Amino acid sequence: MSPHTPSDQAVARHGWVQAGAAVLAAVLAMGIVAALGLWAAGAADLPDGAFPRVTAATVVTAVGGTIELSGNAGGLAESSAGLTVVPLSVSLVGALVLAAGFLRPLRHRAVAGAGELAGWAARVAVLWLAVLLCLSFGARQTFAIPLGDSVVADLGDVFGISPEVSFETDLPPTLFFGVLWLAGVLFLALLVSRGAPLPGRLLRFQTSVRPAAYAMVLLLLAYVGLGLVVGLVVAATRGHAAETFAVILLGLPNLVWLCLTIGLGATWHGRVDGPFGLPMPHVLDQVLRGEETADLDLSSLAEYDGRVWWLVAVDAVLLLAAAFVMAARSPARVRAWQHAVHMAVALALTVLMICLAGRISAHYGLSVLGIGDLGGGLGGDIFLRPDIWSALGLALLWGLVTGFLGALLAHGVRRRGEPESRP
Repeated sequence: MSPHTPSDQAVARHGWVQAGAAVLAAVLAMGIVAALGLWAAGAADLPDGAFPRVTAATVVTAVGGTIELSGNAGGLAESSAGLTVVPLSVSLVGALVLAAGFLRPLRHRAVAGAGELAGWAARVAVLWLAVLLCLSFGARQTFAIPLGDSVVADLGDVFGISPEVSFETDLPPTLFFGVLWLAGVLFLALLVSRGAPLPGRLLRFQTSVRPAAYAMVLLLLAYVGLGLVVGLVVAATRGHAAETFAVILLGLPNLVWLCLTIGLGATWHGRVDGPFGLPMPHVLDQVLRGEETADLDLSSLAEYDGRVWWLVAVDAVLLLAAAFVMAARSPARVRAWQHAVHMAVALALTVLMICLAGRISAHYGLSVLGIGDLGGGLGGDIFLRPDIWSALGLALLWGLVTGFLGALLAHGVRRRGEPESRP
């Protein structure tokens, strides 16, 4: 046995302990945020001790997992249900905690080998899969659906129909997208952190990639911070504090990042029908509610509230600030037009992420003996989806302009003694 073997084993054990601490801290943080948000939304009153299972399902969906809904209303009835939404508040908290835990052992180092980084990430991934598997098995429940006062309810009483809706985790896609989410978080953490080491072959890319990635993360967090301040003010001054805190704890990034894209001029298409409601300001619900698909953009929102045009000003200020930070963290040799290209590509990728993660789809319907529409009647329907290509085009345009202006503003504030090889 080599004399170095015990030391190597100790290092390996220490690595597993650090990986376990990072994963457990992230899952615990997500669970607490999800539980508090669901509690504020009234989910603590769910029957049959379902609250922990609903919390587990919320964490699963926050990391890209798939929850399947199914309905059962007996032989004389039909039911259908579906839900697609990512609680981005829970996702964001988990990503920040996990990234911090992943980067902690790597701090204060300039370079790390690709094998070392891969081994460290693999430890985190193995433990992450184990925890995600446990959550997936716990995220399943069946609920009885009250029929209310209607003809459908009378028929249900006559024929003894008790409609139910149940949910459970679709395991294969959950594990796949959960690992994909983890890979994205770890990769972005390495890109954003100045103190994180990179393999020697990748050092040449940090000049263009790292400052842009940092600026985009800062931009997204700035929107969340601004939204948090507004949400707390609304909760303190306009009542409905529980509902407001539920939105903050479950879907604040869903809302503020949607506003970011709308401020750029992007268009979303959607509809709210039935008793469902979107966890968004009333003006958005006004635009989308109806039987027809509506366009959600600056002009349609301005018909109900002219203050929506302030979103353009907020976008302009925060994007210019992000471009300034990006340029200030870049080497002095990078030219203004290069900053503009970097900013445009980074902003387009950020908007693409928002468009993919910000989609919403929810549906429930019941029909007894053909009475009641599966798409309406005793049920409801919500969907919200972006016009992706126009959003990406607008992001490229805004990125080019703000990137160039940010480079001009940052020209005189770069540190004079900073070597050109450092970002």
